[in-house]
Amino acid sequence: MILTKNHVGGLIFLCLSVVYGYYASQIQMLPGDEFEAFNAQTIPSALAILGGIFSLALLVTSRFEHENKIKLSGYDFVLVAKLLVLIILFSLALKWLGFFVSTTLFLIGGYWLLGERRIKMLILASVPFALGIWLILSKLLDIYLAPGTLFTSMFGG
Repeated sequence: MILTKNHVGGLIFLCLSVVYGYYASQIQMLPGDEFEAFNAQTIPSALAILGGIFSLALLVTSRFEHENKIKLSGYDFVLVAKLLVLIILFSLALKWLGFFVSTTLFLIGGYWLLGERRIKMLILASVPFALGIWLILSKLLDIYLAPGTLFTSMFGG
């Protein structure tokens, strides 16, 4: 019996869904929110449940086939490691540079790692997206995004 890509993917996705569901249940709510139909835990919990259902469905419906064996030879694990390091750097930069600058640099770095070398394209693919997400989060959804320690210390904000 050999596990296929679908089995491994389903197991990984199931583990991620369980961990995500655990942390979704740890989201703190304002007093009285636990009685509301929609609160801070609603969507994350629903996503965790859906992720669990879909990953279990993938595990149950996948067959054990010898033709669909896992082959690791065609994957670029060095690139994956670089992208993971970039994600960690992004999370560290958020506190110091703020959401917009960190997101822009993260996207530029990600596109660069994936092979894009034209500076104009890197900027055009990163800045409008980061600006759009920032506008949606801060202006439309009214979520406070800290400008970053570097900017608040420089400009006294």
